[in-house]
This record gives sequence, structure tokens and C-alpha cells, in this order.
Amino acid sequence: MMQDRLKMIETMLETNPKDSFLHYAAALEHQKNGEITTAIKIIQKIIKNDPEYLASYYQLGKMLEERNKVEEAVEVYKAGKSVARKQNDMKTLGELSEALMLLDVYEE
Repeated sequence: MMQDRLKMIETMLETNPKDSFLHYAAALEHQKNGEITTAIKIIQKIIKNDPEYLASYYQLGKMLEERNKVEEAVEVYKAGKSVARKQNDMKTLGELSEALMLLDVYEE
């Protein structure tokens, strides 16, 4: 079933290769399949190509934490907070702040 969803997403990406949401969905499917390295690479590419795609920051941070790359996760969360502030997205700002607090990182 998951492979079917991934194939469907990849087919849609052929038509819409710049669609950040579709790339994000593909990354989450790879994550569900246990392909964390692939998922991380996809989300890093989303952030590079579409830094305003806010959902990417939290997910990438969590994946990096799973890989014990805590310092990288902290940087991703901080970058996401900056984007969330620009977009005035208080919900995501709170989620990213909480993720940092759980890592004992406190900011002003």
C-alpha cells in the first residue's frame, strides 16, 4: 500500500517536478518505509529550493534527531523558527520552540 502511494506521488512529480508538497509527501513515504536517509535528502532539497515551505523544518529536525545528529537538528529548528516568524505562523513557531526545549536549547 505504501509503495502504491509512493508510486502515485512519483507519477505526479513527473508532471509537477517543482511541487514542494509532493516532494514532502514523497519524503514522508520514504520515512514510513524506513528509508530515512532518502527522506532527509528530499527534505533538505525542499528547503534549499523552497525555503518558505515551513513544514519541512520540523520533519527534517525530527529525522536528524533520529539519526543522533542533534546539532544539525537544532540548526534546522532555528532556521524554521525564523521562517515561521516571517510567516507569522505561531503554531509552527511553538512546535519548533518546543522541539528545541526538548533538546535543552533555549533562546530569548
